[in-house]
Amino acid sequence: MRDLRCLPKGHLHLHFELGMRPSTLADLAAAAGIPTPRTGGFTEFGGFSDVIGGILPVFRRPADFERLVDEMVSDAADEGVVYLEPSFWPYAHLGVFGSAEAAWETVLARSEEAGARNGVTVRWMAAVDRVYDSPEQAVEVARTALRHADRGVVGLGLHNDENGWPPEPFVAAFRVAREGGLLSTPHAGELDGPESVRGAVEALGADRLQHGIRAIEDPALVDDLLDRGTCLDVCPTSNLLLSVVPSMAEHPLPALLRAGVRCSINADDPLLFGPTCLEEYELCRRELGLSDEELAACARSSVLAGAAPEPVRAAALAAIDAWLATPAPLTTPAAG
Repeated sequence: MRDLRCLPKGHLHLHFELGMRPSTLADLAAAAGIPTPRTGGFTEFGGFSDVIGGILPVFRRPADFERLVDEMVSDAADEGVVYLEPSFWPYAHLGVFGSAEAAWETVLARSEEAGARNGVTVRWMAAVDRVYDSPEQAVEVARTALRHADRGVVGLGLHNDENGWPPEPFVAAFRVAREGGLLSTPHAGELDGPESVRGAVEALGADRLQHGIRAIEDPALVDDLLDRGTCLDVCPTSNLLLSVVPSMAEHPLPALLRAGVRCSINADDPLLFGPTCLEEYELCRRELGLSDEELAACARSSVLAGAAPEPVRAAALAAIDAWLATPAPLTTPAAG
């Protein structure tokens, strides 16, 4: 089989702090004088949120975030990621930085350096927290993101629990973002169904949907996503471990691809779910039966649906075509 590490890809659905290495979590916890927080033991979103709440206190210094950026970008390069677009909600770290502006300045400066060292183009998604941010605060999140657009903030996301927190109240924030040239990249269609997807697309003008897989429950909505060219940033293992799908065999990614919907493959939160972006591609081949042509299509979508500069896109697309044009190596049958 073709080596998926050599397939150029974008990583469009990665929550910054939860992309850290387990060894780094242990190091930061030791430096903070607290036990290493647990990273598992959840089967649904409420328990998952509790785990995240236990992890955030390990961050005590701006240098902790610089270390995370360095490792995140290095890991991306090792996985064949050429374009990386992590999301960040800096408001959880005001005790470290004092302001969202200072937090953004730290991660943006470091990612520019790390990207240059590793040959990875790094851009960022600013997050609105639909539970903690009021619609008015969300507008300020969007304006703060726009003030950093020239440094690498390219999108506005909408995170946290969809149930009881629909997308429509945040229409003003996403209007500000879109009018300023940012991509609209909200979570939808993970914990809530097609109505969440429809709201994100129609009210927020979503260019991409983080997850979005529950659109499969409404054939007319699938057709609408196809017509709009909306990309779904799919995270199969996350969907399984949060009980969004009952089994990996029943994951709708193959059906969405067969319907012509653009999809990228992503890790979401590797610290908590396990697989990296590369390992998710390998899982999609092994457990979902995706062909190399389908995996290459996902890689193309991951390059085109982000905000990679045109030269990066062109080089990645040419390399994806070359990867697919290279004959897969023959395997030798085992003796016996």
